[in-house]
Amino acid sequence: MPPLSSPSIVNGLASAWLFARGRAEGLLLIPPGMDSARHSFVAALVCLPLFIALRLIAWWLQSPPPAGVAVALAGELVGYVLGWVAFALASRILAEQAKRTEQWPQFIAAWNWSNIVQYLLLVVLLVPPALGLPAWVGNALGLAAVGYAMWLEWFVARTALGVQSMTAVMFVVLDLALGLFIGGVTGRIAGT
Repeated sequence: MPPLSSPSIVNGLASAWLFARGRAEGLLLIPPGMDSARHSFVAALVCLPLFIALRLIAWWLQSPPPAGVAVALAGELVGYVLGWVAFALASRILAEQAKRTEQWPQFIAAWNWSNIVQYLLLVVLLVPPALGLPAWVGNALGLAAVGYAMWLEWFVARTALGVQSMTAVMFVVLDLALGLFIGGVTGRIAGT
């Protein structure tokens, strides 16, 4: 694995920004190959403080977890790591089935960098309910964020893998299924 360098992180962030606006040229900023895929997991480190902020704000808005914040956060962190790794491994199998093995490294890099946009959006959308706006506003914003995140994942899969719309949907469904499963398991561990 090459050493981490600012230009590749900058390219990953710029790529994510382009994808977030529906611009396929974001893929041009991610070189093909396994080095890009491996390096893109830096996005998980970038997203980690956002993930922690999301959990803490959610517990503040709802109620503290019964097992305590420290235990719950430890369980959530296990799920966080599992989510990043499980999707990468499972999506590789799905890419093989779609005969897109060669495109998978560039796809997973684009997918990982695009997660930063999704986490930022979720944190921003938790601010209005945290400031006391009505719950229906938070719910509407949350629904819009989920819809946008699903579109972004679909767009990245379709663009980076060069697949048809329905095949790209399968990658989104895979991510949702893994997220629900891992969330359920870590929720039990965390006592939430």
